[in-house]
Amino acid sequence: MNIPSQITTLIIGIAVTLISLWYGQNHGLMPVAASEEAGQVDGLFNTMMTIATGLFILIQGALIYSVIKFRRRKNDQTDGPSVHGNVPLEIVWTAIPAVIVLILSLYSFEVYNIMGGLDPMASHDHHSSQLAHHQQMSTDEQDVDQSLIAFAPSQGQLALGLGASPKTEGQEASLTVDVMGLQYAWIFTYPDTDIVSGDLHIRVNEEVQLNLTAMDVLHAFWLPQFRIKQDAIPGRESQLRFTPTKLGDYPIICAELCGSYHGAMVTRLYVDTPEDYQAWVQEQLLASVDKPEETIALNPAQMSDSEFLAPYAQEMGIDSQTLKHLDHSHHESGTGISELNSSSLP
Repeated sequence: MNIPSQITTLIIGIAVTLISLWYGQNHGLMPVAASEEAGQVDGLFNTMMTIATGLFILIQGALIYSVIKFRRRKNDQTDGPSVHGNVPLEIVWTAIPAVIVLILSLYSFEVYNIMGGLDPMASHDHHSSQLAHHQQMSTDEQDVDQSLIAFAPSQGQLALGLGASPKTEGQEASLTVDVMGLQYAWIFTYPDTDIVSGDLHIRVNEEVQLNLTAMDVLHAFWLPQFRIKQDAIPGRESQLRFTPTKLGDYPIICAELCGSYHGAMVTRLYVDTPEDYQAWVQEQLLASVDKPEETIALNPAQMSDSEFLAPYAQEMGIDSQTLKHLDHSHHESGTGISELNSSSLP
């Protein structure tokens, strides 16, 4: 039974399409998606995998078919047919990739815009901004819709990272954290509480803004489960805004070779419930009070003798009872270490 070539081609096309669509959504190559932005990136990646799977099947299928169909038969020493080209075929295999690239370019541009990549406020050079603040905008620049560009030269701003998405433009993020990259660690500072930590805690379903910079060399702040990555650059501040959607802890990786111990520059991001996050904040605030030896700056004149000596008691061989006795006797005599420290100041 001879099946018409048109029917065969149609059946093959349907089979390739179904296989490509299925594998494009079920490849299992991506880690768990833990942010709203991850869905946008995964949609683009799945589309690319669908197209790539279809092309792979077609190209490899054509090669295998040709190897079998046009193989040299036994004792066949004749030359193959002379083929000088096929213009329609060349147009097809040039036009199809061009159309695919165009579609993916438009799609990726839209994803980048939705994630906040075109927000001019995603990053700004402080020195340029201060200089531009005193300069009057030209008439041409005033006529430009600033929301449509990623570069605002009159404001000294260059979009670097992910800022506010179109739906959150003009709104402040629920939480802001300053991130400093240095060899070989990430330091997180919470401006609203002055907490400094080696790991990152954020609240689930609330947008967070990370202000990234680097102390020494170029680093890259990478959150695989959140599908975002941004360079931390010395002397520049870049921004990442995203909304976590899944509770848990996730790795924070430096994805830029930054020195001998680059591979060890890994810490954790914790997505907490609002209650757990508040409990962590209180724990950090209490820890900073209970451990004055870890405080960057401390005025000994405001401390009792026992408080001043407590961090060094073990090294000096002083027990707690001796500290209490020392504090009591100094209170009776009216002098103490704090007063001596104060009187010794010029």
